[in-house]
Amino acid sequence: MIKIAITGAGGRMGRMLVEATVNDPSAQLVAAFDRPGGANIGRDAGEVLGIETGIKVRGVAPADLAGALDGVDCLIDFTRPEATLAHLQACVAHGVKFVVGTTGFDADGKAAIAKAGESIGVVFAPNMSVGVNATFKLLEVAAKILSSGYDIEIIEAHHRFKVDAPSGTALRMGEVVAKALGRDLDAVAVYGREGVTGERKPETIGFATIRGGDVVGDHTVLFAGIGERIEITHKSSSRMTYATGSLRAAQFLAGRERGVFDMQDVLGLR
Repeated sequence: MIKIAITGAGGRMGRMLVEATVNDPSAQLVAAFDRPGGANIGRDAGEVLGIETGIKVRGVAPADLAGALDGVDCLIDFTRPEATLAHLQACVAHGVKFVVGTTGFDADGKAAIAKAGESIGVVFAPNMSVGVNATFKLLEVAAKILSSGYDIEIIEAHHRFKVDAPSGTALRMGEVVAKALGRDLDAVAVYGREGVTGERKPETIGFATIRGGDVVGDHTVLFAGIGERIEITHKSSSRMTYATGSLRAAQFLAGRERGVFDMQDVLGLR
């Protein structure tokens, strides 16, 4: 049985992770953390869900996390990049494996995660959903088939509280498609259009972002040709898919001492 700790335990995703861990017979919740001063500090981690876990939410600043990881096999983190990177260093210092569901990292942040993989096992993926990762594989196949004569646009929608755009999942979709086509996404991505933009360049990959309400996460990749359109869409109706995928990632790490992996590795899709 793998012993799991969760950061951001009082948040929307944190609550889903608590519920998924409690309901997984192969996992044990041993610690739950939130930022100091959070409304759930001192409460049972499952209280807001109507369940009792026996684990109290602890208020621990990211820089102080290393001293609170005794008995933890794997930490699961869906917070913010700056906090996640501090948690990452705590895991390296304490030899704890790390599942990163946070998005919005810059190049330096991604490099820090890669460096940590020299010491501990890390699963770092823009989306932990099994369905989303199956979609990545479908996109790879579709892009190779539709490599000529089709314009590619990626449309994503999320709730009003999401702070980064495009989503990490949308960017990963763009990377998968660009790689299949032999393109550099940084060179061909178009993240917004306004005014007189001129005719669309065929090699570009466009992104459109929608924010509103309580949308958990919708992603569509449109391959638009002359006379036909192909759309590959994934829609999330619950964050539980991310939570169960994260636990699957934690179990994957149980047999790996070090290295950085993603959900394609976890699901055997390489």
